[in-house]
Amino acid sequence: LSKVLELPPENLIKSISAVPVSKKRHVADFQFSIASVAEGSSSDCLAQDLNLQAQKLAKRLKCDAVVREISTGPGTVNFTINRELLAKTVLQQVLKDGSEYGVKSELFSTVPRQKAVIEFSSPNIAKKFHIGHLRSTIVGNFIANLKVALGHEVVRINYLGDWGMQFGLLGVGFQRFGDKEKLQSSPLQHLFEVYVKINKEAEDETTKKLAKDFFRKLEEHDEQTLSLWKQFRDFSIEEYIRIYKRLGVHFDEYSGESFYQEKSQEVLKLLEDKGLLQKTIEGTGIVDVSEKKDLSSFSTVMRSDGTSLYLTRQVSPSIDLAAAIDRMNKHSWDTMIYVTDKSQSNHFQHLFQILKLMGYDWAERCQHVSFGLVQGMKTRRGEVIFLEDVLNEVRSRMLQNMASAKTTKEIEDPVETAEKVGLAALIIQDFRGLLSSDYQFSWDRALQSRGDTGVFLQYTHARLHSLEQMHGNEQLTDVNVACLQEPDAISVLQHLLRYDEVLYRSSQDLQPKHIVSYLLMLSHLAAVAHKTLPVKGSAPELAQARLCLFQAARSVLANGMKLLGITPVTRM
Repeated sequence: LSKVLELPPENLIKSISAVPVSKKRHVADFQFSIASVAEGSSSDCLAQDLNLQAQKLAKRLKCDAVVREISTGPGTVNFTINRELLAKTVLQQVLKDGSEYGVKSELFSTVPRQKAVIEFSSPNIAKKFHIGHLRSTIVGNFIANLKVALGHEVVRINYLGDWGMQFGLLGVGFQRFGDKEKLQSSPLQHLFEVYVKINKEAEDETTKKLAKDFFRKLEEHDEQTLSLWKQFRDFSIEEYIRIYKRLGVHFDEYSGESFYQEKSQEVLKLLEDKGLLQKTIEGTGIVDVSEKKDLSSFSTVMRSDGTSLYLTRQVSPSIDLAAAIDRMNKHSWDTMIYVTDKSQSNHFQHLFQILKLMGYDWAERCQHVSFGLVQGMKTRRGEVIFLEDVLNEVRSRMLQNMASAKTTKEIEDPVETAEKVGLAALIIQDFRGLLSSDYQFSWDRALQSRGDTGVFLQYTHARLHSLEQMHGNEQLTDVNVACLQEPDAISVLQHLLRYDEVLYRSSQDLQPKHIVSYLLMLSHLAAVAHKTLPVKGSAPELAQARLCLFQAARSVLANGMKLLGITPVTRM
């Protein structure tokens, strides 16, 4: 192409893509898009012109030892590769690169390695860990995994709701209903119960006054009050770490609103010095973030009594501003990503605008990845209050399904397997659509073993793994894969060709759905091939080649699952 079009090869890399496999018909391996190199802007080029240009170009190209066939499609020139070469090159690459397959692709060669700070999960102490926090946790973990796999440096931050008037109330509640032993053994549940109890008395004048006093003492760093608050925080984090471990998630830093109390006062002073802080008649502090500076859109940063305000995230923007500035000083990141539900979009828009107004150009490199709401997630005990409820529920339902399934083999640790498979089910159900869309949660649909579910991915992985075990687990070398000519084998090879493009797409828009549909298709193709291309009973050379194909499919399946935050199981 480079010779005929007189363009350097690297200019053509992004215009050539692997053709998506179709279940219905057999397709070429690569397609070259004419529009990407056509003269004039693409909108001027009519479809028929592009088709004509494609046909003209195809006539100037000749088949050779690599390209077996050249054809044209709508605005594309399609190439079918010599079949032996396809099998050899793809399988060698997959098995050689292992967990780095797809990541080493030239698609990423121009992408600079960067440092990313990702803030996700961020539950509030003593309050419910609602399903939005679960979404934030798995989405943030996916983005972090993907960035790490692509060679970026990542700092994972959990920004806890650990400050504010509600801690005045919680402190009073604990003095009244608290139990030190329960606080140690099950802090999340105990603090939640205490908070619910004291909340019933929140309107009572004495309680109100006591809560105010408790929070004032906290702000004044009274030793006793602070030490109780610290216990709330430390015990909660300890328990969170244990639960996150079950999810396969970890954090580099447990930060929180409490860290930025003093710094948020400095930010208010900065805003004032820069002339950005305006006072309303009631004395509230606001920042004008409108385009025309007509206050058509503003952000409230300070209460009339001069204290920081607890706004959208139970937090004042001045605390978030302080946190952003502090992270820049501490980590000097290239990009900072906040993962929260879409109801906070406005808050982050304002946050980034105020940072810009303050003269921080890096505000351009902040990003809010928002997601929709999940409806209808209930456990058998009712509404979800704790993350652990969800994990226990998915595990027990999965155990039940496994016990009643005829195909379940005797496995050493059914409980752990049930948890991993169940988590895969949760994650795939969550990641199948666009993150921004709301969806209706269904246990039955998530845990189906047939169809496009996480259970199906795990089942395929386990099946391919046991195929390898059954036929000797040795490293396959000197295998003659040229005999992989069957259409079902070719489909798997063609699909493996596309993995890097799918990773690239997800790395651009941070949507996991591209990887999810890729892995579901891979599992489907592998299942078909498993039926039609037996290893057992085939001539040794053919058996080895097929084994090699299945090993490559399993390797890519496992890589993709791990990026999504799923631990592949080897038996189920």
